[in-house]
Amino acid sequence: MSSRGFYIRAFVSATMLLVALGGLGFRLAFLHLGGHQQSKRAIERTIIAGRGYIFDCKGGDNILAMNLGVKDVCVSPKTLVENETVDEVSALLARNLGKDANKIAQNIRKRSVKEFAYVERYVHEDRIANIQELKVDGVFMQDKTVRYYPQGNFMSHVLGFVNYEGVGSLGVEQRVDSYLRGSPGLLESKVDARRRELYTKRGTYIPAMEGADVTLTIDQNIQYMVEKALDEVVAKHNPKGAWAIVQRIETGEILGMASRPSFNLNDFRTADSDLKLNRAIGVNFEPGSTMKALTIAAALNAGVITPSTMIDCENGQWFYGGRVLTDGGHSYGIMSVADIIKKSSNIGTAKIALMMGRKLQYDYMKQFGVGDRMGIELPGEEAGVLAPIKRWSKICPTRIAFGQAYSVTALQVLNTFCTIANNGYRMKPYLVKQITSGDGEVIYRGGPKVVNRPIGVTAANEMAKILATVTENGGTGRRARIDGFTVAGKTGTAQKVKDGTYSAWVGSFVGFVPAENPQIGVIVVVDEPEGVHAGGVVAAPAFREIVDQTVSYFDIQPATWTEVAQR
Repeated sequence: MSSRGFYIRAFVSATMLLVALGGLGFRLAFLHLGGHQQSKRAIERTIIAGRGYIFDCKGGDNILAMNLGVKDVCVSPKTLVENETVDEVSALLARNLGKDANKIAQNIRKRSVKEFAYVERYVHEDRIANIQELKVDGVFMQDKTVRYYPQGNFMSHVLGFVNYEGVGSLGVEQRVDSYLRGSPGLLESKVDARRRELYTKRGTYIPAMEGADVTLTIDQNIQYMVEKALDEVVAKHNPKGAWAIVQRIETGEILGMASRPSFNLNDFRTADSDLKLNRAIGVNFEPGSTMKALTIAAALNAGVITPSTMIDCENGQWFYGGRVLTDGGHSYGIMSVADIIKKSSNIGTAKIALMMGRKLQYDYMKQFGVGDRMGIELPGEEAGVLAPIKRWSKICPTRIAFGQAYSVTALQVLNTFCTIANNGYRMKPYLVKQITSGDGEVIYRGGPKVVNRPIGVTAANEMAKILATVTENGGTGRRARIDGFTVAGKTGTAQKVKDGTYSAWVGSFVGFVPAENPQIGVIVVVDEPEGVHAGGVVAAPAFREIVDQTVSYFDIQPATWTEVAQR
């Protein structure tokens, strides 16, 4: 071996030894100066922002959604095993949490090398007071916040809920989630082996920005009236579903909206998807006779007819386009346009649609918003279905005229009637009144918005007078009358497809009051009622109950037709 080779190998060996010793020294210095991994650990924690409150239109104490402080019950399995207190602690936890002590003990022992495990999450403090007072070694709590709804099922489909990840789901909670949830903060610190923060080692701390508060247009008192009326409908007619909306005509504000069946917002995990469906905006259905009002209003505005125009209703049977159209067992002869609406003649309305022509008929329907979402601040709104003219068969215009062969939502139907009531101005429905930041600044303000004007004042006022005859003696909606007021409205009794055939029914009533100077519009829809299914029987009484209480609550006074010209 040459001396040169010897020196090279010696140099390499020495270098490797120095590197190893240097690494060992660095590690020792880190352990002593940087903290032992069993006593200090770095953490980075997101600080969840407090979610904003939701209020009804009056704000103040009228809280619809708020935050509730809870605790996560946690353990250090390693500590409990080392201290031989697993069984003792498991029994204590089981008594307070209502859980099985053996299962708790098994789960702890399975994680015997872990220093952290959940026992139960989102526990109200009154259930764990004893645990906190005992200060058991190896048992600790973590502060959490959950969403709480003081009135449970109340307004469930409008409000929606917040899941356990803090994300808004359904309703307003979902639609304005970005405002409500605020901006999270950040905490960088160290914890000991039991995951307790070492406050002296805290590094970065960025506080969370609280979420904004949301005030709705909905009035809790009106909402209560609506929900009570629907509950009575459900108890009496046992339908598959029922829903109702109250809208302020001049502005488009939604004052009440409810759907049945409903669910408890504080127990959203147990509710299936059918219970969570907001049928007022999320169900498309053939409206039936309620939308005869659109056909007649359009024809009046186009100058095709006048209220006194006489139409031959063919004594209840009319053969057109290879099909027979009937008036539901009634034998009406020659009637005025006003009586066609009062008696709800299919044949008379169909003939008026043919007088307009399909293009004009289609254009007016689109101007009223049929087949388009209203744009309300809620997720899950359906647009309805209106086929383009090129797909209409010969008889399509006659069926569409009285609410068949297309579908709508209840909000679209109500908005059609509110448009007629509002001198032809179509308003965008809205239910978020304002959004206010944590420091009190209004960052969003809802308000009236005119979408378009499908019909003029003359046609609107003529149609209002015609609709007022529906609740008179001999009209189909006489059960919707209230003392001292003239009620304008229309019944709807539409067949629906079930199991592939038209074998079920949807009954509805929609209208506004006072007819002479409209303030409030209301719709009630009853899906698949048992027994009697006519809208004038199953829906009109609920409409009457809601309207009767609403005009009293708002102190709305009866009007006269002479006031119409002043609007």
